[in-house]
Amino acid sequence: MRKWRRWNAAVHRDLGYLCVGLTLVYAISGVAVNHRADWNPSHQVSERSARLDELDASMPSSPGYVQAVLLRLDLDAEVLGTFRPDPGSLRIFLDGTTVDVDLAAGEAVVQEVRDRPGLRQANFLHLNHPKKLWTCMADAYAAALALLAITGLFVLRGRNGITGRGAWLTAAGVVIPAAFLLLYF
Repeated sequence: MRKWRRWNAAVHRDLGYLCVGLTLVYAISGVAVNHRADWNPSHQVSERSARLDELDASMPSSPGYVQAVLLRLDLDAEVLGTFRPDPGSLRIFLDGTTVDVDLAAGEAVVQEVRDRPGLRQANFLHLNHPKKLWTCMADAYAAALALLAITGLFVLRGRNGITGRGAWLTAAGVVIPAAFLLLYF
């Protein structure tokens, strides 16, 4: 019995060390993704408006007009394309930036999208966008977490172990998600 406990503790300890990096990635990304209704967890989006009063909008799709708009807005970027959603507006596409011009009002709205460094990459992995080999890695990580949970049950003995306080905490850990399932499902 002693040998089994020693192996259990060693597996739990070493697997725990191995899983630290992935656990932090999944934990941080999980909190971010859980609140995506409140903010964009992968990108920072900013908007600003500007007046284009003196610009002649008679030829809005012309390269000269588009360049004049970009100059007025202090945007030095290559134009990826333009689009006329309707006769009264022009949309200019830049790398990471979109400019919507209201031709009649002489106003422009600039929307810039920037990555949230580190968080975007963590979300990319957490949501399994890579697929392929990463799916196998994520499945192995899930199996490792299950093994960590099981071996963790038997690390301590006595009143703090699974036959004492640990039993109550383990039961609570099962009841809490079950209660939420009953509430929402």
